[in-house]
Amino acid sequence: MPTRREFVHWTTTLLGSALVAREESRAEDVQAPAATGAHVGSLFPFIRSQAPREFSLSFLREEFKDPATWKRQARGKLLDLLHYAPPRCDPKPEVVEKTDRGDYLQEKVYFNTTPDLRVPACVLIPKKARFPAPAIVALHDHGGFYLWGKEKLIDRPNEHPVLTTFKKQYYAGNSIAAELARQGYVVVVIDMFYWGERRLLLDDDPADWRQRPASITAERIKEFNARASQNEQLVGRTIYAAGFTWSGVMYWDDIRTVDYLLTRPEVDPKRIGCVGLSMGGLRACHLAALDERVKAAVVVGWMASFPAQLRNHIRNTIGHTKLVPGLYRYLDYPDVASLALPSALLVINGSKDTLFELDGVNACFDKLAACYQKAGVPEKVRTRLYDTPHEFNAEMQTEAWVWLRKWL
Repeated sequence: MPTRREFVHWTTTLLGSALVAREESRAEDVQAPAATGAHVGSLFPFIRSQAPREFSLSFLREEFKDPATWKRQARGKLLDLLHYAPPRCDPKPEVVEKTDRGDYLQEKVYFNTTPDLRVPACVLIPKKARFPAPAIVALHDHGGFYLWGKEKLIDRPNEHPVLTTFKKQYYAGNSIAAELARQGYVVVVIDMFYWGERRLLLDDDPADWRQRPASITAERIKEFNARASQNEQLVGRTIYAAGFTWSGVMYWDDIRTVDYLLTRPEVDPKRIGCVGLSMGGLRACHLAALDERVKAAVVVGWMASFPAQLRNHIRNTIGHTKLVPGLYRYLDYPDVASLALPSALLVINGSKDTLFELDGVNACFDKLAACYQKAGVPEKVRTRLYDTPHEFNAEMQTEAWVWLRKWL
């Protein structure tokens, strides 16, 4: 039998060993996970593991032989996942203002995109065009700039200096809707949901945010845009809680804008095109993909492979405004763009555009070329990578206007 002293010694030793083992176990539990280089850190490996390696509705899959049959199936899936399908309606357009802009006339118009949703727009009508003329749906960007929408693309007398600076940064100082009107196109630009006249206003907002006077200061514009940016995810979550998608509203507004265009006697219904930068490029892509009446599209600064974006290119690119939940289990973004075929598609990105993973962009370009090649219309797609940041500069605009002239 051990003595009392020996028993205490052994017990203390055993307890000490157990405590050390427990502490070592705890230390193992709290060890830092392996570095991922991802914006979502330790959660990235699981998220990446759930992303599809293949896309079951890609046109490049062997089972899809006929483009028309594939488009019905793939487009149907996209439309279904929007969870928003407003009934057709009479646009009931109302022209509230007409302005002579020299080379063209500019109208301020309101029209319906759903039976209960009325959208503000500007329509630019060239004076010297041969009617019916080709028409362009010009689609404005996100830009973190919410106070104005359609005004980013049109000329305005006494334009606010902040808006002028914005155009210099992203559009080489040009008002691209006005540029296109001078070239002979009928052009329509609407305010996207949450921008311009459709911006978020709260009950107690001050007069300058409500009325947007010419005297509004740059600081107050910055404050409004910051407030709108912060509330974007709240609006997105509220929309999802109501059972529909923000992207659905955006894409259907653009489709209904084509409906409105075709009521205009100045427009040739067989020569409709669209163009946009950034989120305007996303909108141009989806408009061409969803509406057969669009015969030529220019997508600038928005081509990406979604799996390639996951590690550290989601921030500032994939927001509530753009998501179609579940879609990317079936179609990657270039697969969506391929729904435009056989319409003419020009896609422009910048190699210094930090919003997009560059290898993914190049892979998208290859996929688009392969899809159009498979459909037998390789000449109808063109992809270009400029050595530039996120912008639609003068050189890009020149190429875009040549493309539209060729196909419209």
